[in-house]
Formats: sequence, structure tokens, C-alpha cells
Amino acid sequence: MILVTGATGQLGAKAIDHLLTKGVRAADMAAFVRDAAKAQSLTEKGIEVRVGDYTDYDSLVNAFTGVDKLLLVSSNDREAVENRTAHHINVIKAAKQANIKHIVYTSFVRKPTFDQTPIASFQHAHVESEQFLKNSGLAYTILQNGIYLEMIPVFVGVNVAETGVILFPAQAGKASWVLRDELAEAAAHVLTTKGHEHKIYPMTNTESVSFDEIATNLSATVGREITYTSPPVDEFESILKKAGMPDLYIGMFMMWAVAQAQGALDVEDTTLASFLGRQPTSVKQFINTIYG
Repeated sequence: MILVTGATGQLGAKAIDHLLTKGVRAADMAAFVRDAAKAQSLTEKGIEVRVGDYTDYDSLVNAFTGVDKLLLVSSNDREAVENRTAHHINVIKAAKQANIKHIVYTSFVRKPTFDQTPIASFQHAHVESEQFLKNSGLAYTILQNGIYLEMIPVFVGVNVAETGVILFPAQAGKASWVLRDELAEAAAHVLTTKGHEHKIYPMTNTESVSFDEIATNLSATVGREITYTSPPVDEFESILKKAGMPDLYIGMFMMWAVAQAQGALDVEDTTLASFLGRQPTSVKQFINTIYG
């Protein structure tokens, strides 16, 4: 029995689809969700839906009964970063009590210098969760996922083809962008193949790409010149404030931009390609699909 948490979220839902594609029977899967009303599509596939919450320990233990392998999709809590760590620890404790044998945890890729970047707090939530998992006595696999390709349209703006300008303070920094669906496929691979216990895998692309290169690819795809400008961070913040963007999103944009400028997201690796059996989707391919 394999249980997937966050099963109505984009990564969890895709992981379930890939498990089915790989031949796992619906009867051998369970989906952990907070809201059963959002899980109708899973029920229609014959997958048992178990309702609970990362903050409700008893619901976790009940949901994990009879489960052998658990895909722990990291918490998307938007409040204090420490909440995520507490959520993950709750899940790991409950998994141990329920006698789950193997946890596959979706973490985030990092460099040794992550402490000196704006994403340090975000990373610490994963570091502490990983350490608790390693010390739990359970078999584990940690998937250190790269930044999603799907974030590119968010960062460049929905009207970039009309404005012709990308404004983002990432300077010349590069990121190893990866498709969420392919990360889900890799997770399904780990859950259905052997030899992954006590392993940590960087799940990134084989080539990192800057916003200068993104602008070049966009120009070729939309048929007009797209220019990239990296303003000072304070100027960028002022522009977003004047545009009426909520502070939560301004902080998020600035955090990821500066992290990329500092090289924190530039981790190239071939493990994802190996698990997929092909090259991961490139930035150029993604842009052609979205904007072509």
C-alpha cells in the first residue's frame, strides 16, 4: 500500500497519475487529503481517500494504518516557516507509530552556502525535517527538488509577450528549472523501484538557465524582442508596491530573485534524467509549450 499526501495538490495528484501509469493498482494506493470534497476525481479512479491534516496527529495515525510506503509532499503552509517543520515531524512520528516502512520526502535542493541567502529560513524547514526523518529509524528517501519551471510565467509576468520586458532582480544568476510533472514522475519511480533507501537525490535539470537566456527563448517563441532588466532590489520592491501587489507576494518575488542572483538555485545534476530515462524538459521546450 502506497499513500500519497497532498493528493489534491499539483505534485501529489500528478504522482498518483504516474503511479497508476507505472502499473500500481488503485486498490494498492491511498490518498491523504484535507478536504474530501476536492478528492472526487481520486475516488472515481478507485483510490481510497483518507481525510486528515498535518496538524492533527490522530488523523495522521488513522490515515496511515496499513500503509507500507508514504510519499510525504512537503507542507505548503503560508504562515510561519516553522509550521512546515512541525507538520513534517508530525507526519514522520505518525508514520512510525503506524508502522510505515519507507518515507519518500519532497524537500528542496540546496547548496552548502544556503545559510547566507534569502531562502535560508525556507531551507531550514527542510533541513530540520530531513534530519528528523534520518533520525527516525525509518527507511527514507529524500528528493531535493529544484525550482519549478512553472514559476517562470509567474516571475516574467502574464503579459510579457505584450510588454516585451522582463523585470526581475535576479541579475545574471542561473536556476536549474524543472517541470513539476517530471518531479512527480521521478517520485513515482522511487516508490516503485528498489534500492532507494537512505538516499538523498538532487532533483534538478542538467542545465541551469538565467533570465537573459529566458528572454532570448521568449523572443524566438513570440516573434518579438523581449528584453531582460535586473533593477536594484529596492527599486523593484517600489515598482511592485506602486502596482498594488500584496506584500506577501512582493516578499516572495524578492526572496527568489535574490537567491537566484546569489547562485543558490544553480545546481545541475543528472539524477532526474536517469530516473525519467530521458532528458528533463528544458526551459526552451517549456517556453515553446506555454507561449508558442
